[in-house]
Amino acid sequence: MRERLILASASPRRAELLRQLGLPFHVVPSDVPEAWPWGPVREGVMALALAKARSVALGLAGAIVLGADTAVVLEGRVFGKPQSAEDARRMLRELQGREHEVITGVALVEAPGGREATAAVVTRVLMRTYAEAEIDAYVASGEPFDKAGAYAIQAAGGGLVAKVEGCYTNVVGLPLTTTRRLLEAWGLISSPGPS
Repeated sequence: MRERLILASASPRRAELLRQLGLPFHVVPSDVPEAWPWGPVREGVMALALAKARSVALGLAGAIVLGADTAVVLEGRVFGKPQSAEDARRMLRELQGREHEVITGVALVEAPGGREATAAVVTRVLMRTYAEAEIDAYVASGEPFDKAGAYAIQAAGGGLVAKVEGCYTNVVGLPLTTTRRLLEAWGLISSPGPS
């Protein structure tokens, strides 16, 4: 691979997932604020992912920058990262026993050259009904605070989930099948990796 692959995210979960594709990469977090709302969520997460990738690509040469943004959506409302323990409890109460969508936008930006590509993936997640004491214990663990929707499916929060329809890694924060397809289209991956 001639170009360096750059992940424009400070998320350790995204870095861990990207490693599964077997490509060397560097992490350069974007400073683009994750501000909502604007327009439909699917377009919004792709726009944010693209803005993150573009911001990191500025001033780079010979690099491909990968940006991503994930939103949890319940009945049209976007659940971001909780601002407080009570905010986390509120989100978990609203999500329980109901199905919501997790939408991730993925973007690639070439630096220099300006070639760009975006995609979005939607996964449906059904939360089980859980007791108030479970919510309190989970919030007290500290896990919900940097997670959209106040839960981490790949960690203890997975115990709150009843069913996942669609891409599991999308819920973690980076849809690997779609990411691999974008990287393959740009010639960065020549053989299939994990899904």
